[in-house]
Amino acid sequence: MAQQAQHGYIGDKEAYQRRLKRIEGQARGLQRMVDDEQYCIDILTQISAMTKALESVALGLLDDHLAHCVVDAAAAGGPEADRKLKEASEAIARLVRS
Repeated sequence: MAQQAQHGYIGDKEAYQRRLKRIEGQARGLQRMVDDEQYCIDILTQISAMTKALESVALGLLDDHLAHCVVDAAAAGGPEADRKLKEASEAIARLVRS
């Protein structure tokens, strides 16, 4: 049976899960703020904090992907290397646009 390749973030999986749970809590807090009809600027401030937290997770995952998946594919060469590089470029473009 073939072994499934590990993703680059596996070593930090628990840290990513903790950060995502914190972000999930922020989202619930935002819902409560709207339910409680909090001041618009306070809600926007919390949205900005949540956006930064998501960006931080995204950049960490991207760094792990580049350091693990892309480096391994580049070392192997061939079409898989081209695919991984294109995939990484597209991911970076999406992050820059957001």
